Amino acid sequence: MPNPKRKHTPSRRDSRRSQGWKLEVKSLATCPQCGALRLPHRVCPSCGYYNGKIEVAQKAAKGEEGKENK
Repeated sequence: MPNPKRKHTPSRRDSRRSQGWKLEVKSLATCPQCGALRLPHRVCPSCGYYNGKIEVAQKAAKGEEGKENK
């Protein structure tokens, strides 16, 4: 098995190791219902719509719940 003839410098070693920590930028899509940013192929967290249909019912705010019961 081949062995290196000379020792690699620390800068060469460190520059090779520095490439593993990079993070990927997540792609975002806009919701056609409300225009908020969301991950593609997922339910919109702000309005609950996916593919033109409501998939998740949104909870009412605490102040609005008391008004509905009265």
